[in-house]
Amino acid sequence: MLASWYDDQGPAADVLHVGELPDPAPGPGEVRVRVTVSGINPGDTKKRRGWLGSSMPFPRVIPHSDAAGVIDAVGAQVDARRVGQRVWVYGAQSYRPFGTAAQYTVVPDHQAVPLPDHLSDDLGASLGIPGITAHRTVFADGPVDGRLVLVHGVLGGVGSLAAQLAHWAGATVIATVRRTADLDRVDPAVVSHVVALDTGDPAAAIRSYAPRGVDRIIEVALSDNADLDNAVAANNAVIAAYATRTDRTEIPFWPLLFNNVTLRLLGSDDFPAEAKRQAARDLTSAAAVGALTVAVGDRHPLDDIAKAHGHVDAGGGHGRILLTIPQ
Repeated sequence: MLASWYDDQGPAADVLHVGELPDPAPGPGEVRVRVTVSGINPGDTKKRRGWLGSSMPFPRVIPHSDAAGVIDAVGAQVDARRVGQRVWVYGAQSYRPFGTAAQYTVVPDHQAVPLPDHLSDDLGASLGIPGITAHRTVFADGPVDGRLVLVHGVLGGVGSLAAQLAHWAGATVIATVRRTADLDRVDPAVVSHVVALDTGDPAAAIRSYAPRGVDRIIEVALSDNADLDNAVAANNAVIAAYATRTDRTEIPFWPLLFNNVTLRLLGSDDFPAEAKRQAARDLTSAAAVGALTVAVGDRHPLDDIAKAHGHVDAGGGHGRILLTIPQ
């Protein structure tokens, strides 16, 4: 099969190779997926770079955890009728060496999720890490129907899906963007109120829409927003943080404590297995009824993977970065 891999960590142009590798075979409880589109996440490029001192987990790594494609072979204990089924894939390179930047990937049966025929491969390849992370931020602490949910970074991959999931589940969504110039890019059908963080007093603006405070806060930059979150959180609110800009992040501990705020930290590789399965079910259901969309930014062929990784390392621009896999 044609694939991309790295045997050492480092800059994309230095360590990523493209060439032929042996076709994988599914083992018991596994399926093989012929990949059409591979989704690239910041976590994929961080693993390749050795972020936070991480080392090579395996001698050779085929990167990327997310994809869409078609099951073409199954292992023992898997229903043979799954062959030919369109699927979206998550977790392909989570604690496994060979991900989706290849013509074939092998994953446990449940990690190849049926993709309804009317949904695109691009959407399917965008539901894995960002979608499951978004689902966990919204639902880890229970239903949000009738709640006020604040989503920071609503134009990002996780933030956009979190806002859409919260809206789909009956919440009123308030969101923030970094710059006033981005206000017009937010979908008013999903987000009831949006605040730019470069305004004079974003906390007052949020409080004008949520006088008693917000019930859930979906946080992409805890180090930047801890004081703002404290200022707008309702009593017993939850801050669900999946990223920060400073490794040792300070928080206003006593005000948050007296407000009985829960701080939930979320690392997607280690979510409970059943939480991932429920997320997969809900993401597929929401997408099937048109409640989820994903903006696609740059698209690259497999042999241009180093450039694609470079775009992700640089911040990704606007939209999901995808690899198209030759058939």
